[in-house]
Amino acid sequence: MAAKRKRHTPEFKTKVVLAALKGEKTSNELASQFQIASAQISTWKRQAIEELPLIFTHPSKKKTKSEDEITAPLFEEIGRLKVQLDWLKKKKSLLKSVFERKMIIQPDYNLSITTQCELLSVGRSSYYYEPTGESPENLEYMRIIDERYLNHSYYGYPKMTAWMVRQGHPVNEKRIARLMRIMGLQATVPGPHTSKPHPQHKIYPYLLRGMKINQPNLVWSTDFTYIPMPYGYMYLAAVVDWHSRFVLSWTLSNTMDYIFCLDALMGALEHGEPIIFNTDQGSQYTSEHFTQPLLDRQILISMDGRGRALDNVFIERVWRSVKYEDIYSKDYQSVSELRVGLSNYFDEYNHRRPHEALDYATPAEVHYG
Repeated sequence: MAAKRKRHTPEFKTKVVLAALKGEKTSNELASQFQIASAQISTWKRQAIEELPLIFTHPSKKKTKSEDEITAPLFEEIGRLKVQLDWLKKKKSLLKSVFERKMIIQPDYNLSITTQCELLSVGRSSYYYEPTGESPENLEYMRIIDERYLNHSYYGYPKMTAWMVRQGHPVNEKRIARLMRIMGLQATVPGPHTSKPHPQHKIYPYLLRGMKINQPNLVWSTDFTYIPMPYGYMYLAAVVDWHSRFVLSWTLSNTMDYIFCLDALMGALEHGEPIIFNTDQGSQYTSEHFTQPLLDRQILISMDGRGRALDNVFIERVWRSVKYEDIYSKDYQSVSELRVGLSNYFDEYNHRRPHEALDYATPAEVHYG
């Protein structure tokens, strides 16, 4: 007999989302604390942030909408449900993996879980399966992968697996591929196993090939990286000026989504605006939520070629510096310690640390003249 499905109350979901938004614990720690899947935390957090504007909708508008729904003729209700069913069928064709399809199933929706699973070709047992956070062994493997990848970014999961086996770790390609996917890592050389861009997102051309970048605010670049923690992991996003190496902004998150990447972008725009903004083709950056603020300001968008992290070499050097000079040596025990430590490090990096590539000036001296 199948296990009874666990229903989460709105109060419980709110408690989880508030803890995630607070950002003081890793997703692994939150998954263990609340006994739910890390992916579920990410989904609820994203839904909460996207629906927050509805709270501030004018009361009269909400009242009118509610009255319309209640008094709508039966044929309109049938038409609405047909649109919803058509939408679900389209989603099925766009989302290839079972994991992606599971993420759009809504337990509190008008359609039953069984019907949604059938429409999306997701087995009910697959939907109800909720893994907990990563094991201590996997977290250690992720730390090892992170250190190796930092200087060997051309490693895909087959080569990373082979290297780890030679180091005496009993791993296989399936396990390493899953861990690298969680970490947001892929080889910098295109190959048959590289991930594809989101099918609904526009991909912009790479604009920097052969360009001479000789002044601040000509090109900004962004990326995010994995940060190992004793009881899980965090993600660090930053925006960097290519000419001055100045770190314009940075953010931390316990989930890998567009929201914290957008926070880093908006923080950087408080310092000014570039002519060109360069990213990779990750779905966090191809999302309209991320690109629209750039388009609104008439900032040109440039995107690296698939698997070409070297196109974003300046921010890759920032990751190497912050990890070797701070994160690996400090061994932060909590997110709050990490946040304070990174604040101190980037202040030092921008204002007091001389850079050889800048004739031993600091990024702030070059950026602000």
